[in-house]
Amino acid sequence: MPKKKKILFHSNHSKAFTGFGKNCKNVLTYLHKTGKYEIIEAANGFVKSNPALKKMPWKCVGTLPDDPVRLSQLNKDPNLARAASYGGETIDSLIKEFKPDIYVGAEDIWGFNKYWEKKWWNKTNCMIWTTLDSEPILPLAIEAADHVKNYFCWASFAEKNMHKIGFKHVKTLRGIVESKHFYKLPQEDKTKLREKFKIDSNCFLIGFVFRNQLRKSVPNLLDGFKKFCDENPNLNTKLLLHTSWAEGWDIPRLIKEKGIDEFKILTTYFCNKCKNYEIKPFSGQEKDCRFCKSEKSQNTITAAHGVSEKQLNEIYNLMDVYCHPFTSGGQEIPIQEAKLVELITLVTNYSCGEDHCTKESGGLPLDWSEYREPGTQFIKASTSPFSICEQLNKVYKMDVLEKQEMGFRSRQFVIENYSTETIGSKLEDIFDEMDFCDWDFDFEEKPRNPNYKPNENLSDSDWLVDIYKNILNMDVDPSSDKGHQHWMKKIKENFSRKKILNYFKEIATKENEEIFNKKTIEDYLEGDSPNNRVAVVMPGSAGDVLMVNALIDNLKSLYPDKDIYFITKPVFYPLIEDNENVFKLIPYHESYDSLLALEGSAGHEGYFEVAYLPHIGTQKVLNYVHNGKDKMQIELYEN
Repeated sequence: MPKKKKILFHSNHSKAFTGFGKNCKNVLTYLHKTGKYEIIEAANGFVKSNPALKKMPWKCVGTLPDDPVRLSQLNKDPNLARAASYGGETIDSLIKEFKPDIYVGAEDIWGFNKYWEKKWWNKTNCMIWTTLDSEPILPLAIEAADHVKNYFCWASFAEKNMHKIGFKHVKTLRGIVESKHFYKLPQEDKTKLREKFKIDSNCFLIGFVFRNQLRKSVPNLLDGFKKFCDENPNLNTKLLLHTSWAEGWDIPRLIKEKGIDEFKILTTYFCNKCKNYEIKPFSGQEKDCRFCKSEKSQNTITAAHGVSEKQLNEIYNLMDVYCHPFTSGGQEIPIQEAKLVELITLVTNYSCGEDHCTKESGGLPLDWSEYREPGTQFIKASTSPFSICEQLNKVYKMDVLEKQEMGFRSRQFVIENYSTETIGSKLEDIFDEMDFCDWDFDFEEKPRNPNYKPNENLSDSDWLVDIYKNILNMDVDPSSDKGHQHWMKKIKENFSRKKILNYFKEIATKENEEIFNKKTIEDYLEGDSPNNRVAVVMPGSAGDVLMVNALIDNLKSLYPDKDIYFITKPVFYPLIEDNENVFKLIPYHESYDSLLALEGSAGHEGYFEVAYLPHIGTQKVLNYVHNGKDKMQIELYEN
């Protein structure tokens, strides 16, 4: 039996109701059916051993660490939390565990921040499949292009701009849209659907399917819709916004502000009990379901809870035209889904929208004006409400034959450029051209050497190569390494070798501490069972530590057979270390403020039978659960 290439596919989880999630599902379903590859899905946003991931047809693991204490630590720092949400915390261990022949990262480019500097990068076949949606191209994306051999983006807009910069190896590989799920229903079925939701057969229904993000131009669409209504006062027309009303734009406020009849705006409600959906005007969240009669079970859809593909196809079929105004986007999968239903699509003529508003794509362009995003200075599009109104009028006045011809072109364009068969076969070609990986390189990190003394007689370039290798254990190529080039520039600006050497020594010392000396809570615990341990957490101050220390004897009398661990800042160790009833001291970290992390919760055994946190006590931060075994409550009183 021929050996199968092992693919680690790293993206949004394939069951997430997001663009990356849908693409992941479609890609892995296609690859799985070929039988040619061993597939591992690395699902962002899930802890590694989440039981739900075991139900997938292929192997699936989460990219967040299982350790709740580590998760708590990460959540204290927004930057660390963000990186972890993209898999940055576990990707090295996943590569080491599974040793894939091919690594595919399908995410926003910042999800792979500096992966190309990792030891395993390009030792295996590494491919980035990312969305680049604005000019100027993000510097991180440009930096990545220097190190990523297999670099793919989702829209021709991105390829064109990367080629302008000089990266000719960047290619367009569109995200998969499963064409079998989306198609035009017979007129009889469409009529029944409208009757089901009390939408008149003569209603001109405009639709927009989107995640309620600020980059989706809801205010512009509402302005354009109002102008269209004003120009056609006798027309029965409505706007269907298939989105979450609980995040992003405050849509009810916008509707009221713009003076639009709220009954002209429809949305999708989804019942989490019976899984039925309903199209109706928005009237708040937690509504009663008219299908299963459950109370407060209906909400507008979210990225986690929403309609099936079959139901979404029905929703597209309710529409007469699809309008998608946005500031920028990587691919915007709802546009392709609408085209598969043979709807004429009105799309902002910028970013990936350039692919969807041409004659051959069955779309019409929406004009826009430029504005700059604060901070990044990205060019963003503010879609013209006048253009929205103009193009709606154009579609409304089209004769039936012209609409049918444009609708047919829409569907064909997607099938030829985005379908499972088209993109799946391209992926097969890409993967089949890649070699198997021997995995003959050493994963183990070697200690840095901050005490190394370089040869000062070397040239500046050779001196830098020398300290990279012998202090940081890094082999660098002077002709391409950005770090080497940075320091050469500094030297030319009269930056002294002594300062550079001191910086390298500081980095070496810091990396030694982070890589080789970092401890987890398990490193301090003894014995196999948490039932033999009690924890007391008091980070400071000195007075509080002394007061709690005075209560330890009483605590020991209540738990005579258990070891008491005192968690505090090391500076306060001298105040406690002579207490014979304290089994061991543990250095305090903010993550130890989580009682459920210490005592355990669903899916996590915990480290202590009971943990006391007398320094906190609010409804937000629990300090009193104690697994139902509490014998006392430590309290501090201030005079």
